[in-house]
Amino acid sequence: MAGDDARTGAGGFPAAARVFAADHEQVVFCHDRPTGLRAIIGIYSTALGPALGGTRFYPYDSEDAALADVLALSQSMAYKNSLAGLDLGGGKAVIIGDPEEVKSEALLRAYGRFVQSLGGRYYTACDVGTYVEDMDVIARESRYVTGRSPAYGGAGDSSVLTAFGVFQGMLASAEHIWGSTSLAGRRVGVAGVGKVGRHLVEHLLADGASVVVSDLKDRAVEALIVDHPEVDVAVDTASLVAQQLDVYAPCALGFALDDAVIAALTAKIVCGAANNQLAHAGMDKTLADRGILYAPDYLVNAGGVIQVEDEIHGYNADRARQKAARIFHTTRRVFAIAAAEGVPPAAAADRLAERRMAEVGRLQTIRLG
Repeated sequence: MAGDDARTGAGGFPAAARVFAADHEQVVFCHDRPTGLRAIIGIYSTALGPALGGTRFYPYDSEDAALADVLALSQSMAYKNSLAGLDLGGGKAVIIGDPEEVKSEALLRAYGRFVQSLGGRYYTACDVGTYVEDMDVIARESRYVTGRSPAYGGAGDSSVLTAFGVFQGMLASAEHIWGSTSLAGRRVGVAGVGKVGRHLVEHLLADGASVVVSDLKDRAVEALIVDHPEVDVAVDTASLVAQQLDVYAPCALGFALDDAVIAALTAKIVCGAANNQLAHAGMDKTLADRGILYAPDYLVNAGGVIQVEDEIHGYNADRARQKAARIFHTTRRVFAIAAAEGVPPAAAADRLAERRMAEVGRLQTIRLG
């Protein structure tokens, strides 16, 4: 289970990731030869409670790439859970491989046993490449699984509330830029119309926005167009970004905002569901210098984790939606802090999340009998 790969260095971590892993409480390498399972679980912090974050099933080019992703994503989850006001720490897991080729009941159950072995330090849920049905299988081996199907007392697809939360963040962004909490008449580009992007498009259309989309998978676009023929389609993300847009919503994989994309952007707002959108340090300042308002990804895409957290306590749809609606007000607050302290919104969001982790996390030092 520990890193015994020849490419690993001191501490068992691939050399490129050791510096980042130093900030994490725990990183677990999981390997089950009979099923072909290769997974990594990253726990960044349990200061606010058990670490919660989804399991991503993806064909990474290398173990180094998978580790770098899980380290970044688990840290992001700690900040996301803190900013959402949840009593949860941050964690994430990745399963290495193409889910369409290697996913099986046995593999998922083997993974579930690794999750169970952590004794509740980490709760898992859905992410890219995993679905509620997969969580039901994993839960046959672990008590620490959420995002399950309604048949097993779960809330079902968390992408619905994720999209709702992103839309709330987008409305707060529109208010900040244009003074109106509506996107009617605005042009919004959505890159990625899978589980979350599709629901976001529906919110935008209902609000009166015009929408143009792109996706690496033609079938995702085709499925959307069947129900919403009024949506325009760009050939690829590069051509989408180059269009005249009011809002750009990255809703696929991370690092969507690199130098080339930011240089080409015409949008005044970037607000999307993708995790870890900034390609490298300093991109938030680059956006601000170009007059583009960036709604921090882990702030606005917290609807899904709010839903799966609520499920742990016995899911109540109205309660979960009310919690997700608070994303509008938190986004407002982040923009106000950014303006008052003269920093980009991403830095303001970090400060707000870190403040809560420090202040509330400190209470664990008070003995309870």
